[in-house]
Amino acid sequence: MLRNREIRQFAGLFLVITMMAAAAGIFLAGPAAGALILILAACYGAAFFRFTRKRYRRIARMSEQIDLVLHDQDRLYAAEEEEGELSVLQSEIGKMTLRIREQNRALQKEKEHLADSLADIAHQLRTPLTSVNLILSLLEGNPEEDRRRELFMELEDLLVRVDGLITSLLKLSRLDAGIIVFQKEPVEVKELIDAALRPLRIPMDLHDVTVRTEIPDDACMEGDPDWLAQAVQNILKNCMESAGDHGAVEITCEDTPLFTGIRIRDSGPGFEEDELHRLFERFYRGKDTKTSGFGIGLALSKSIITGQGGTVSARNHPEGGAVFLIRFSKFQ
Repeated sequence: MLRNREIRQFAGLFLVITMMAAAAGIFLAGPAAGALILILAACYGAAFFRFTRKRYRRIARMSEQIDLVLHDQDRLYAAEEEEGELSVLQSEIGKMTLRIREQNRALQKEKEHLADSLADIAHQLRTPLTSVNLILSLLEGNPEEDRRRELFMELEDLLVRVDGLITSLLKLSRLDAGIIVFQKEPVEVKELIDAALRPLRIPMDLHDVTVRTEIPDDACMEGDPDWLAQAVQNILKNCMESAGDHGAVEITCEDTPLFTGIRIRDSGPGFEEDELHRLFERFYRGKDTKTSGFGIGLALSKSIITGQGGTVSARNHPEGGAVFLIRFSKFQ
């Protein structure tokens, strides 16, 4: 306590005033008055010293509490203070420590999630790159021209897939970082579906996948048209792959005064019940390992849709196939 400069200055000033008062008392009223002044001053000084030391002990406990949080300790000092400014300070420190503790836990979870994500990314990249190295080794053997052409086509397909993975990961990282600013403008659902289907027309024709649409002409939602088209395209690609050769994809729209919804159904086998809650997890490819994706598309779609105030879910249709539901409220 005496290390505090203000306390030392007060003690010195109090001693000087006491001595001057005692001297004045002796001069004016005699030795008894001077002794009385000294006794009263001593009592006041002792009381002041006691209460000040008590306050410093409380402040020291608060300091220990903060130190515990800084060193990530599990226990906290939680004694209640009496009414007054110290109780207010104690309450605020308690709130601060709890918030710091929650932030520390959130950061720890983020670190673990980042480590898992990096491991998944490394695994996803290693598989096609291993295939690339194998193809290059085969090409070094100078195979026949037809075989070389086939290997080059496989190599090109692998590189396109790796490029698509990296592009999707960059988009996800930008969404996670919050640096994407979505535009808010009216989006006609028909134009949105056409934009999402455009890159998939050729592969759908090659696999004889039929697309049926039922969308009202005036159906509209609010959002960023380019990003929404990307989200819907990823879901359509998943449905196309699930439907397989000679399959079908059905797209309908429900436009009500409360919300605008897009419903996408495929004619595939649907999902296992225990994997429905994991469909939108990153790098989750489901139990059907024959799919060519990396488990990024649906996760990216969910980030885009939820980032603009919408919802997306998946379920199995009673008559077979999978159903994806996208919904945007009219009162965002």
